[in-house]
Amino acid sequence: MLKGKTAVISGASRGIGAAIAEKLASMGADVALIYAGNEEAATAVSSRCQSLGVNAKAYRCDVRDFALVKETVKQIRADFGRIDILVNNAGVTRDKLIAMMNEEDYNEVLDTNLKGAFHLIRHCTGALLRSKGSSIINISSVSGLMGNAGQANYAASKAGLIGLTKSVAKELAPKGVRCNAIAPGFIATDMTAALPIGAEQLQTQIPLGQMGKAEQVAEAVAFLVSAEYITGIVLPVDGGLSM
Repeated sequence: MLKGKTAVISGASRGIGAAIAEKLASMGADVALIYAGNEEAATAVSSRCQSLGVNAKAYRCDVRDFALVKETVKQIRADFGRIDILVNNAGVTRDKLIAMMNEEDYNEVLDTNLKGAFHLIRHCTGALLRSKGSSIINISSVSGLMGNAGQANYAASKAGLIGLTKSVAKELAPKGVRCNAIAPGFIATDMTAALPIGAEQLQTQIPLGQMGKAEQVAEAVAFLVSAEYITGIVLPVDGGLSM
C-alpha cells in the first residue's frame, strides 16, 4: 500500500513512535527513524523494520535544534531520495503543579513537543510538496483537548499542536499535502508508567475500561496516511476518555 514511499517518524526508538514505524514498514514504506538519545533502542526498531523488507535507518537528532533538524532532513533526503509521510511523535513530560513549575520545565516541554514539530514540518515541507498524496500526522494528546492538572506545560504543547495542525492543513491543502492530528488517551507506554496515579485508577476514568496500546495509535496513523479526503482533523484514540 505504501511501497515506494518514505516515512519520517520522530520519537521512534520506543513506545508509540516505534509502533508507528513498524506499522508503516509493514505497509511497505521505507522509514527514517529520528531519536533523541537511545541508539540501541533505535537500532533495534530499525532492524525490525528492515526485517519487513523495507529500507530503514535511524538518525540521532534533538528536534529542539532548528539547524540540526535541517541537516538531519537533508541527510534523510540524500539517503532515501524523498519524503512522503511525516509523523511528529517526539514528546517529553515534566509534570508539576503550576505553582511549582519552573521555567526550564515549561520551556523544555514546549520546545520538544511543539517547536520540534514545527522544525520538522518546516524542513520537510519542500520534499512533501514534491510528493503526490503526502501527509503530516502530529501526535497530540487528550491533555491538549481537556487539560490535565499537573500538566500545564504538556497540555499547552499538545493544544498548540492542534492549532499547528489546522493551520498547516489550510496552508498546504491547495498543494495536495494533508495534515491531521491524533490525540491518544492513556496508552500503555513508559511515559504513562511514570505517572503517579496507578493503572487501575487510570482505567476507571476510561469508558472502555482499559488503557490503549501503542499499536492502536499506529492503526490510526495508518488510516490517516491512506485517507485521501481527510485533512485538518483531530482523531482521539482514547477509549472514550475525551467525550
